[in-house]
Amino acid sequence: MIVIAVALGTPRQESAPSPDAVSAGVAPTAATPSATSIRTPSGSPPATASVSDADAAIARLAMLEVVAGYSDARYDRDRFGETWADVDRNGCDTRNDTLGRDLLDPVFKPGTRDCKVLSGLLVDPYDGTHVDFVSGRNTSALVQIDHVVALAWAWRHGAESWTDAQRTAFANDPRNLVAASEEMNQAKSDSGPSEWLPPVAELRCGYVENFVDVLDAYDLGIDPADKDAAQAVLERC
Repeated sequence: MIVIAVALGTPRQESAPSPDAVSAGVAPTAATPSATSIRTPSGSPPATASVSDADAAIARLAMLEVVAGYSDARYDRDRFGETWADVDRNGCDTRNDTLGRDLLDPVFKPGTRDCKVLSGLLVDPYDGTHVDFVSGRNTSALVQIDHVVALAWAWRHGAESWTDAQRTAFANDPRNLVAASEEMNQAKSDSGPSEWLPPVAELRCGYVENFVDVLDAYDLGIDPADKDAAQAVLERC
């Protein structure tokens, strides 16, 4: 049986670069994520989305440029900078920042200023299952950090032309990151909404809204199939 929990508490502060900062290739500065920029704080995705959120996402979707979703240049993860860089310079890498924000009851390693996450409980944002996170060689991979808009997908829809600084900011932007189970992260891979949606229908609205928000914030295009799939989800929200 799938259990979807609702977590109480205040999400940790993260940095989310503004579109202006991204356009300038400037690393993000510390800021508190808003409910509109991060729809899955503390590991507890909403069961349903409000009509206003869906309508806003539909309006943003209509404004996105429709592109082929193809790049002649081969995608290279290294073009998006160091994996889980400390772009906000708070002393924590992006993975630990995201774990600390999304896990329930996170336990931090003493002496790391609540940075290194040792354990916690994940409520997966895509299927609602509970996963115990324990930091370790054989256990850390059970909870992974998913890019809502995958880096390879972004590359094919406009990120190829960005600067290295813009791509690094995108790869570490908390509005585009959620802690997810290994199973869901691997299943999603670099797919868009036409190829993959959360298996729990009640969680699809928040996912697609996040997806569209990120495209809008970074002025990315969308291919016809993914636009149609996103539109279909949002119209049912």
